[in-house]
Amino acid sequence: MHTLMVADDHPLFREAIGAVIAAGLPGSRLLEAESLERALQQAACHEELDLLLLDLGLPDAEGLSGLSALREALPWLPVAIISADQERGTILDAIALGAVGYIPKSTPRQDLLAALTRILEGHVYLPPDIMRRPPSPPPPGVAPPDDALGQRLAQLTDKQLEVLVRLMRGASNKVIARELDIAETTVKTHVSAILRKLGVPGRVQAILAAGEADLETLLEARRGGSS
Repeated sequence: MHTLMVADDHPLFREAIGAVIAAGLPGSRLLEAESLERALQQAACHEELDLLLLDLGLPDAEGLSGLSALREALPWLPVAIISADQERGTILDAIALGAVGYIPKSTPRQDLLAALTRILEGHVYLPPDIMRRPPSPPPPGVAPPDDALGQRLAQLTDKQLEVLVRLMRGASNKVIARELDIAETTVKTHVSAILRKLGVPGRVQAILAAGEADLETLLEARRGGSS
């Protein structure tokens, strides 16, 4: 059905991933690599590879350098990060570098399978529990981002802002429609307007563009001002 690879230097974790895939994606094949070098070698020999799951703690790759190397050497290969690092900034940086998903190692088994399925269907997966956390305030003495983002966000209607908040949480159009009690086609219309007003081509870029804004506080302020 699918061919996947997990690049992780811990045999027990590779075994656990294999068990999840065997149970939830029957017929799929899992390749294993304990280093970035081995992952590059195997991936170059397997053009049928559908997805590579990359750990950020490989012995021959530091942080996101492994992702950068894979994107440069094998731009055709979808790569998702699977890591114990749950920093929001790391997640957004990985997506900006071309990762098709980011899965924390603490993800429960069923959620892990759902994330893999979503990625294999061609969607980008972001961990909703992490993406809904507000961004950390800038350190003392560091100026906030320029007001260009604020000006673009000011163009969004309250409903569009509510949709963008949920996009930041990794919610699908169907989930957003249910939470806001609107039609899924209406959600798509709002998403298109958000992309146009933020000047970005897709929802991932919208998440990256709005990554430093506390959208929920902005929305609350608007509601308070209109009451």
